[in-house]
Amino acid sequence: MTSPPSNASDAFNVALRLLGRCDRSEAQLRDKLRQRGFSSSTIATAIERCYDYRYLDDHRYALSRARGLMRNGKGVGGRILADLRQRGINDDLACAVLDKVNAEFNQADIFEQELSRRFPNFSYASAAANERRRVVSYFQRRGFPLSDIFTWLQQSSDYDT
Repeated sequence: MTSPPSNASDAFNVALRLLGRCDRSEAQLRDKLRQRGFSSSTIATAIERCYDYRYLDDHRYALSRARGLMRNGKGVGGRILADLRQRGINDDLACAVLDKVNAEFNQADIFEQELSRRFPNFSYASAAANERRRVVSYFQRRGFPLSDIFTWLQQSSDYDT
């Protein structure tokens, strides 16, 4: 078995390969390099070089991640904040990115698209209580506010009648 790589050049090369596969936050890249056995000082040097070459940018990563979650109906609001925090994005940046993405997307439109995609033919007015709970829970897990969920479901049922 070979010993783990130890110099900053090796860490930088591994970082480039990791970033070539997919964009990552600094915290994610740092964790991956640590798992590969690099020392803290070589990781810091590699991360600094990645920033110098603009291969690493937490703002770009967070914005891309938030837009993707929102565009695909996978998350809004608090769900996006939680996802970004889990990936090592600090609170200030996560909140700023969420504000920007909220200005770009209409949550009501995302809700309607996801409702028609995931639950075609669903009518809140005529659905059984357990079916209503299932649909409401689905949207709550994606971060939609409960009051908005009920408002939008009621509106979509009004269109059905």
